[in-house]
Amino acid sequence: MISGMQLFIGFLLAILISSIAYHASSLNKSGAVAATVMGTIIFGMGGLQWAILLVTFFITSSVLSRAFKDRKLDLNEKFSKGHARDAGQVFGNGGIATLFALIHALYPESALSWVGFAASLAAVNADTWATELGVLNPTPPRIITDLGKRVEKGTSGGVSLFGIFASLLGSAIIALLAALFADNWLLFPLVTFAGLAASLFDSFLGATVQAMYFCPTDNKETEKHPLHTCGTATVHLRGWRWLDNDRVNFACALFGVLVALLVYFLSL
Repeated sequence: MISGMQLFIGFLLAILISSIAYHASSLNKSGAVAATVMGTIIFGMGGLQWAILLVTFFITSSVLSRAFKDRKLDLNEKFSKGHARDAGQVFGNGGIATLFALIHALYPESALSWVGFAASLAAVNADTWATELGVLNPTPPRIITDLGKRVEKGTSGGVSLFGIFASLLGSAIIALLAALFADNWLLFPLVTFAGLAASLFDSFLGATVQAMYFCPTDNKETEKHPLHTCGTATVHLRGWRWLDNDRVNFACALFGVLVALLVYFLSL
């Protein structure tokens, strides 16, 4: 049973980490509030091991988002938001993980909550690593729905060998910790595979149904709406208008969980 003291400690730890991230410009105000809520639940109901997986995702993704700034500068006009995450980004990446922390509080003996939690974080970590490091690929990526077609770096749905390898590493780091803490090394390949598969699913959504816009002034495809970086109003180009990048990230995490649980049940 979860104690009030454990939740209170989780709340203090969440405030501390969110405050540091806010002052480091990794979170804006709404993102800091959302991270505090999410961190309180995960830290308070899951405990230290759950917190370590969450913090690993947050720290590595924050560091990578700031790495190689000069090489990414020209790509900022494509992405819907900047490096300071808001509430939508926080819940898009961590909402599923938070749900499994709640499930763990209700059913602490079940191993499924840990598998789902780890898989959701492996998925979003894999996607983040692919996005942040994939732009370092020396050649333009290929669109995942037509591998014979090259697209500009930063284009939603673009994939490259460098990006896929980065995705694999991002997923494997979470999987390694998940297997270590559970003392179950079968989780390592399972969670790694789930995270990688989810990252590719994220790219598929980006290439097909994610809302994309067009800036007539810069003649560029972008996620930004209603205004592009240059200040021009963007025009809907393709995809479902309601499916923004935050919801795609949420779907990515959910897909990772579904893959992990399916493989887990098949292996029983």
